[in-house]
This record gives sequence, C-alpha cells and structure tokens, in this order.
Amino acid sequence: MAAERILIIEDDAGIASLMKLELAHEGYAVSAAATGPAGLEQFEQSAPDLVLLDIMLPGLNGLEVLRRIRKTSSVPVILVTARSETMDTVSGLDAGADDYITKPFAIEELLARIRSMLRRTASYAQQGTPPAKIRIRNIELDTNACTVTKNGQEISLTRTEYMLLLCLAAHKSKALTREQIIDFVWGKDHYIDVNSVDVYVRYLRAKLDEKNTAAKDSLITTLRGIGYRIAGE
Repeated sequence: MAAERILIIEDDAGIASLMKLELAHEGYAVSAAATGPAGLEQFEQSAPDLVLLDIMLPGLNGLEVLRRIRKTSSVPVILVTARSETMDTVSGLDAGADDYITKPFAIEELLARIRSMLRRTASYAQQGTPPAKIRIRNIELDTNACTVTKNGQEISLTRTEYMLLLCLAAHKSKALTREQIIDFVWGKDHYIDVNSVDVYVRYLRAKLDEKNTAAKDSLITTLRGIGYRIAGE
C-alpha cells in the first residue's frame, strides 16, 4: 500500500525539519515548501493526502493559500498557528481548514491529529459515494463539485457547514444524534463538544432557511433530547 502523502508549508526551517523527520519516521511520504507560492506549486505536483499549513508565510499568507486550495480540492488541511493568531485561526477555519494546532506543540499531539484526520477521510470513502445530486425543498447539493445552491443560486458554506449538511442530507428524514453527527463531520477520534453541533446547525439554518422561517418549518428539525433531522423532500 502506498504511503500517505503529507505536504508541509512552513517557513520556520527548524519546525519544518522536525515535522518532516518525525512524519517520515512514521512512514508518511513528506514534501515541504517554505513560501506560499512554493506551497501551491508543491501542492499541484505532489497531490497530498493532507496539508500542514502555517498561517504566516512569505510571498502569500496561509489564509490565501488555503482559499486557493479550496477552489479545487477538499483535501484535509491542518493549520499550524502561533497563539497570537487567534483571529487568523478563526478565519482559517471559516475558510475551510479542518483543524489547527498551536506552536509550540508536542509532536505526539500533531501525529495524533494527523492520524485522526486521515482516518476520518478514509471513513468517508468507506461509506460509499453519495448521489451526485441531493435535493431537499429548494436546496440542492452537488456532491461531485461540493457546492450547494438555494433556489438555483450558489451559497457559500464553510467545509464544516458543508459536511454537516451532507451528513443530514445523506440520511434525510432520519433522526441523527449529535454523537452520530460528530463522528461523520469531525471523526470518531476527534474531541468536539456536542454543543458545537448546535452552533453549526444554527449557522446552517441562517443560510438555508428563508427569512423569518418558523422553527417548525425549518429545513432542519431539532429533536429534543435526541439530535436533528433534515426534511425528506
């Protein structure tokens, strides 16, 4: 079986060298770049299974690198950030990053996050390919292009919002617990507070429902004490 490919985009030579050494020791195929433009070029060349992306990069910052990656790929991206970059981290997660780790970090924690993320990606693949298009009321998901339209107009969702919608839509009319949603969206080995599901459902409702939609008519129904269910048609 071919080694999983990881791309490191990090301008701190010491940190990049440590990550490269440890990841290679774990059996990953590792490539690296020290600037934003070089990172994008390496991304195209190496087609990685996961990207470790520093936010503060010369030439092109990490957030812009992430935005360009997300135009063509849903590859897992873990941000590598400094503690002082809280707002940039939030912006990165909103732009489609899957996780983040702050410097300085224990290499064991980084390896655990990588393993969790790659298992999560493999789990999606094992669940089988969802239908190319899923339609619920005036919402349509194109699962090949990873786009969502409302009344024929594309709407912008973060990666987490998209995965939450896909989770519900792939099981439409079925009740899903918060724990089931977490396993699908974030992965079985990733600790997420169950309240985070409620937060992202609120974000989704704001984008999917018409203005002033009553709770009982929302596309996503809250099942008190259980979780959520999306409309069937």
